[in-house]
Amino acid sequence: MSDSDGKKTLGLRGSSRPGNVKQSFSHGRTKNVVVETKRKRVVVPKPGAAKGGSGAAPSTSGSRRPAGISDAEMERRLKALQAAKAREAEETAARAAEEKAREEERNRRRAEAEAKEREQREAEDRAKAKQEEEERKKREAEVAKERAAAAAAAPAADTPRAARPAPNKPAPAAAPRKADREREQRQNRGKGQDDGRRSGKLTLGQATGGGGNRHRSMASMKRKQERARQKAMGGQVEREKVIRDVQLPEAIVVSELANRMAERVGEVVKSLMNMGMMVTQNQTIDADTAELIIEEFGHKVVRVSASDVEDVIKEIEDKEDDLKPRPPVITIMGHVDHGKTSLLDAIRDARVVAGEAGGITQHIGAYQVKTESGTVLSFLDTPGHAAFTSMRSRGAQVTDIVVLVVAADDAVMPQTIEAINHAKAAQVPMIVAINKIDKPAADPTKVRTDLLQHEVVVEAMSGDVQDVEVSAVTGQGLDELLEAIALQSEILELKANPDRAAQGAVIEAQLDVGRGPVATVLVQNGTLRQGDIFVVGEQYGKVRALINDKGERVQEAGPSVPVEVLGLNGTPEAGDVLNVTDTEAQAREIAEYREQAAKDKRAAAGAATTLEQLMQKAKDDESVSELPILLKADVQGSAEAIVQAMEKIGNDEVRVRVLHSGVGAITETDVGLAEASGAPIMGFNVRANASARNTANQKSVEIRYYSVIYDLVDDVKAAASGLLSAEIRENFIGYAQIKEVFKVTGIGKVAGCLVTEGVARRSAGVRLLRDNVVIHEGTLKTLKRFKDEVSEVQSGQECGMAFENYDDVRPNDVIEIFEREEVTRTLD
Repeated sequence: MSDSDGKKTLGLRGSSRPGNVKQSFSHGRTKNVVVETKRKRVVVPKPGAAKGGSGAAPSTSGSRRPAGISDAEMERRLKALQAAKAREAEETAARAAEEKAREEERNRRRAEAEAKEREQREAEDRAKAKQEEEERKKREAEVAKERAAAAAAAPAADTPRAARPAPNKPAPAAAPRKADREREQRQNRGKGQDDGRRSGKLTLGQATGGGGNRHRSMASMKRKQERARQKAMGGQVEREKVIRDVQLPEAIVVSELANRMAERVGEVVKSLMNMGMMVTQNQTIDADTAELIIEEFGHKVVRVSASDVEDVIKEIEDKEDDLKPRPPVITIMGHVDHGKTSLLDAIRDARVVAGEAGGITQHIGAYQVKTESGTVLSFLDTPGHAAFTSMRSRGAQVTDIVVLVVAADDAVMPQTIEAINHAKAAQVPMIVAINKIDKPAADPTKVRTDLLQHEVVVEAMSGDVQDVEVSAVTGQGLDELLEAIALQSEILELKANPDRAAQGAVIEAQLDVGRGPVATVLVQNGTLRQGDIFVVGEQYGKVRALINDKGERVQEAGPSVPVEVLGLNGTPEAGDVLNVTDTEAQAREIAEYREQAAKDKRAAAGAATTLEQLMQKAKDDESVSELPILLKADVQGSAEAIVQAMEKIGNDEVRVRVLHSGVGAITETDVGLAEASGAPIMGFNVRANASARNTANQKSVEIRYYSVIYDLVDDVKAAASGLLSAEIRENFIGYAQIKEVFKVTGIGKVAGCLVTEGVARRSAGVRLLRDNVVIHEGTLKTLKRFKDEVSEVQSGQECGMAFENYDDVRPNDVIEIFEREEVTRTLD
């Protein structure tokens, strides 16, 4: 800085500059303050500085760069920067192009979807318009026909007005539907017209519901026809009251009651309101209230039972002319591992055994086989294990011929006898197939002789039962077996009526993950078609698909044809009867009645009726230990067979209780029930889903999987055996006789004894016998030999004994010494 006279003063160059700042305070006070403003020091390199020196590097093309950077390095960095910018520009352009293409594809798809939806709407509008036009023409024709009939019936002696025919007034045009109005508005909008001003007005068609999908009831149509007839006659003649017989069940919906009386629903609701019941047309009323309403309207009451809903599926007697030949249904029966499935496998040239766990048939299989002569045979393959007795029983009830398979090297076994009894109970002809004839130990004569004990006399023994020696391995005798079956079916002259509502039996049922409830049905009468509405047991449904034994989808199934039926609302029981109904309402009503009847039956069976029964039940529950389990199986037949096997496990002390059994995968609901009841979950050919597994791990619920029924039954039996109280056995180890009794301070009476037999142990139990009568049983407080406490005393030695909490010992008493042993018990 310099003074006014031009002299320089000492100071820092560019360090600060003076300035004034005005400060404001409260009450309007201000103050000027002198401040110094510091300036930033800028270092400018001197021109002509040496290259690469310690100072700043010379600038390149007039630009500044960091110190210590050479020209080559700077040029390389600039090139790298330009290349990076170029790449970034290319990537940005590529992304923009890709986003543009994606947007165009979305717009194209949206346009296609809108066009398709528009075409579909227009097609629906055209179809509805055509249908309404046809209905309008039909109504006009009916009205014209009724008028003509009324005019012809009018007497000639009536007044001129009555004699004069009524003019044919054109029927009012149907109100335009909403879709038609919208289409007309769109067309008029294109022509520059504006009809939107009338869109908010209410037309007569809209007010009466003529343009919508409202369906008039039958009673309303009858009233309309009656009014038209009266109008054609030329006068308002009061129509005669029609008295109807109204069928009244135990409970009925208000709208259904009005329909059965052919009265207006509103009038019925009004009558109920006058009686003090505020109900709607969809509510249910009891039979007594409905009876009052029916009598008020002047109709007659016909009381019917709830079971009358099943009258629609009563057995129909077929005429002889309608019956046509049908294939026979053959059931393969026999003992486990006698080769039933292998024999059928050889007949139908398919591998079935390979798909069964352990080579054991777990389910009933239904197959159709066509012989070389063109004869069609329907086979049922039933399991041979004892647990599936009920399944075999159902197989015998639906079959025409039983093929009893007996192994030539094993002869008649327990399940063979059961199969014979089932066939006799069902009064079904039997054919004996002596299998495994190719084995060295085969003895068919022994098989025939053993069958005599069960009143089965084969033809070789001068009887009337056909017997064939076969081998499923070599194929020997298979043709003779098929010929025997064909001969037997010809004798039976099997016929059925295929042109009637289908009826069949459920051979098997299961819950498929992808297809829902699936039932294997053997059609017995009529033809089951896709779209049929049916009821089976406590379930109902509509046939969504039919699949034959080869896995092919078919449109219909006639008599003696086994098919898988899809479309049920639940899984039926194996053995239920399937009946086709006319309407879904009938099927639902029958299924609901059967379900309620089954619930009532179970409730009645589980409830005790008297106080004595309640007390006895409580006493039994206290004395019997229960092993609760949850069971989930792949098919209904297996679940039922396992439950029956569980019921047979146990005795007077222990029993197995199946809390729940079902079909399908193990779910979280099953895990929750198992956790609440402390029961394990047994899965037979099913698995738990992911959420159920996680829940089971968190709640420590045990899930066990099985594929063979033997293993499941054995494990449950072993677990039930663990609930049995251990058997206590007493082993006598010695006797001692009291010689003298002493009083010892601090101990009490001590018996001086001589061990006469065995050994006396400190840890053993003792009984005091006086004249061979037990007067005390307990434990020893002390056992001494001289003055020392000992653990045992051998026979022939003297010792001192004192009883725990007992002092009444006398000379010549006998002490019996024994040990207790716990023996684990098992269920047989």
